[in-house]
Amino acid sequence: MRWLRLFGRRLEGSWWGVKTAAIGILVASLLGSSWGCHIPAIYNFGDSNSDTGSVSATFGRVPSPYGRTFFGKPSGRYSDGRLIIDFIAEKLGFPFLGAYLDSIGPNFRHGTNFAASGSTIQPADAKLFGAGFNPLSLDIQLSQFEQFKERTKDLYNQAESSWVKSSLPKPEEFSKSIYTLDSGQNDLHFAILTTTEEQVRVSIPNIINQFALAIEKLYQDGARTFWIHNTGPIGCLPAFSVKNPPKPVNADQNGCIKSYNLLAQEFNKQLKDKVFQLRTQLQHSLLIYVDIYTAKYTLISEAKKQGFVGPLAYCCGHVGGGECWETSIVNGAEVFADSCNDTSKYISWDGTHYTEAANKWVANHILDGSLSDPPIPLAKACHKTDSPN
Repeated sequence: MRWLRLFGRRLEGSWWGVKTAAIGILVASLLGSSWGCHIPAIYNFGDSNSDTGSVSATFGRVPSPYGRTFFGKPSGRYSDGRLIIDFIAEKLGFPFLGAYLDSIGPNFRHGTNFAASGSTIQPADAKLFGAGFNPLSLDIQLSQFEQFKERTKDLYNQAESSWVKSSLPKPEEFSKSIYTLDSGQNDLHFAILTTTEEQVRVSIPNIINQFALAIEKLYQDGARTFWIHNTGPIGCLPAFSVKNPPKPVNADQNGCIKSYNLLAQEFNKQLKDKVFQLRTQLQHSLLIYVDIYTAKYTLISEAKKQGFVGPLAYCCGHVGGGECWETSIVNGAEVFADSCNDTSKYISWDGTHYTEAANKWVANHILDGSLSDPPIPLAKACHKTDSPN
């Protein structure tokens, strides 16, 4: 896992109709009749799909050529440019979310980002860590949020400087903010690497239950509006499908690994069912399930139609050796895994993460609510609260 290598470098140097009706009633009660909406901040949790600098600040800076397209330098993101969470922030008129763990120039007025590359929903143990995954799992991210909220209240109430208050969220706005979550891909990734596909399938209910506990914990801490991404088509990641091509019987029309995508679909089915259950348990909350899988798989299936070179091509790195930014020996020759000339023509940046161009395409297809359940646009994803939390 890239985050671990950076760490090493630092150390070295059918009732659907009823369901829909119920959701409609819930949404109508939570949203104003005109759907007027003010979202003051974003609090994000997840993995490398939305990490804007946590791992870079903690284990060593993400190197060039990461960040080259939009930022012109490494930005803490595992992409050539912006992530979906950046387009979410832009849509709401906010600056990009800074990482909670980044101590250089933070401004938390409109929220912060707890996501950490290589992290999982399930708490990190020795096996996960040994396989190269990050110890900053979802439970740790929630602990960070709890501390952030408590310290914010203390600092804000004690602050005499307007500058201090202008860099912090208002305590009464935590319950009015949106809580975004994009996690689960690494849980599947770890299970695929270390167990059989049947064992992966058996492990999914426990992972989903862990995720539900995280939502419940955030709710207890005052969160009321949740924007929840399901997991993408993991069988279409070039890290799997190109570096270890599937047998023809297990390959779909795009070259993706069908059985891996079926595991992602099962994960998403159980996640969606769990979100529906949570809606009935968590009163006065709004839980929006966002179908990232469909957006990403549609893009992959229509790659050339949408102007990309192909469904599984990636920009940075080399098949057979050479991760992005690394030098390796390929067929007896030293090869530096540099990036392509035109990142806008590629869906995958480095075989695991998406390019800015792909992230922008996906964001444009989810932020209008057309792939959400209930179908609420991001800009209207808020509700009225009776009291501050």
